[in-house]
Amino acid sequence: MSASPPPIVLASTSWTRQTILKNAGVPFEAVASGVDEEAAKAGLLAEEVTPRDVADALSEMKAVKVSHKRPGSLVIGSDQTLELKGRLFDKVDTLDAARTRLLELRGEVHKLHSGVVIARDGQPIWRIVETARLSVRPFSEAWLDGYLERNGEHIRSSVGCYMLEGEGLQMFDRIDGDYFTILGLPMTGLLDFLRLHGALQA
Repeated sequence: MSASPPPIVLASTSWTRQTILKNAGVPFEAVASGVDEEAAKAGLLAEEVTPRDVADALSEMKAVKVSHKRPGSLVIGSDQTLELKGRLFDKVDTLDAARTRLLELRGEVHKLHSGVVIARDGQPIWRIVETARLSVRPFSEAWLDGYLERNGEHIRSSVGCYMLEGEGLQMFDRIDGDYFTILGLPMTGLLDFLRLHGALQA
């Protein structure tokens, strides 16, 4: 008699990450990580940790914290950071701030770092950080105003204030990187790991 597959837990209530896993046919339970991300991020930045390593560290914090409460489960922690000219950007609070953010990104190349860590019984056992590079075209302010009016508060859920799966795709003249990395959950390596450890059928 074969052993039961280990349960999969997503240490996040992110609608986007849940949708990605559901669409990929991954059975999982989603729970809030309980990590104070802003405090953790502030501490990491005070130590001059790079935006890439911030994504990795926060992913680990989330996975490890939840895995203590879900013994035997494979717990997925994930985080994404946006880097422009070496500086880390956080999500905006208002549409005015979104407009300012998009004007900062206009005509520039920025990076999205997406980290994933899997923990089991309080220990990280697998990790990856994938980086995508996105070149924002020099769009007009008239186009930007229309974009903000059409898409509204919804765009604030994205650190870059764009939704690549929607009209936000029009902002770019070049994209180098995996689609799921841009959405915030690199999938191919994650799925390989889950199959290797019996959580998904090989």
